[in-house]
Amino acid sequence: MSGQSAPRRFDPQVLRLYSALRHQGIDPQREHGWVRVRRGVWAESTCWAALTPEQRHAAQAHAVSLVCDPDRSWIFAHETAAAVWGLPRIESWPDAVRTLVVGTRLRGSPGVRPIRGPAADTVVVHGIRVTPVARTVVDMARSASLPTAVAAADHALRHGLCTRDDLVREANAVPARLRGRPQVALVIDLADGDSMSAGESLSRVQMFRLGLPRPRLQAKHEDEQGLIGYVDFDWDGVIGEFDGKLKYRVPADADPSEAAEIVWREKKREDRLRAHSEVVRWTWDIALDRDRLGALLAAKGVRPDPRVSWFDVGQGSRGAV
Repeated sequence: MSGQSAPRRFDPQVLRLYSALRHQGIDPQREHGWVRVRRGVWAESTCWAALTPEQRHAAQAHAVSLVCDPDRSWIFAHETAAAVWGLPRIESWPDAVRTLVVGTRLRGSPGVRPIRGPAADTVVVHGIRVTPVARTVVDMARSASLPTAVAAADHALRHGLCTRDDLVREANAVPARLRGRPQVALVIDLADGDSMSAGESLSRVQMFRLGLPRPRLQAKHEDEQGLIGYVDFDWDGVIGEFDGKLKYRVPADADPSEAAEIVWREKKREDRLRAHSEVVRWTWDIALDRDRLGALLAAKGVRPDPRVSWFDVGQGSRGAV
């Protein structure tokens, strides 16, 4: 299936300082249509409602910078840098933004969680300093859950935000005393730019943990009519697709005839796939439940195999850590 396009990075122009609004004769505390992002920073409710969860977390970082860091000296890192770059997250986003602290001095503020770490290069994105993508992914690999770290790495590789070599260099630069080095190597081994969504990344981590054979991603399928399409997961004779209710990908503004055509095309595609392979589909709730996903795949013949290695297919971390 076709993957998701790269999400739009949060644009801080939607934020408004309370002081500026008051000068314009607007009191967001009394008028409808405003959302408080942070004390002293507001956004129009229609703009806020349209933001994704990662964009809202990125908005928190920009709000902190506006009212607490006028010289823009803070470095946003870990989950917050991931949000600014548009990297996905499986779990909910934290309430506090993360800033990088090199040395012993902690700069605190309400809603800010300083994290000590090694020095990093920085990139300015819409006026705030963040760690580069590869460093951000490695930091996430050290501290986040395995599904979130793999989803971030997959996304970065898929959209060309960094390369596998970039990740390896950042991994090798992690000081030996810091925790999380083994998981960094595992994340780089598992990362695959052919994974087309966070849900597919989560599903693949669950397959790894279940000891299932490593699937081929975006495998090409054809029949006597020609190209059928590319599938999310492929084992010999079994096709897996993470999409479920979203498989028809009907736009919200589609008219009835357009929606019907999309559904009909997808049905014909699946009929052609089922003519030569077993097809199994699942959604987020199943991907989050390892046992349910394992049972679903086992029913189609994809079962744990102790002889199968996930890291003998030429995609290893090339000596990382």
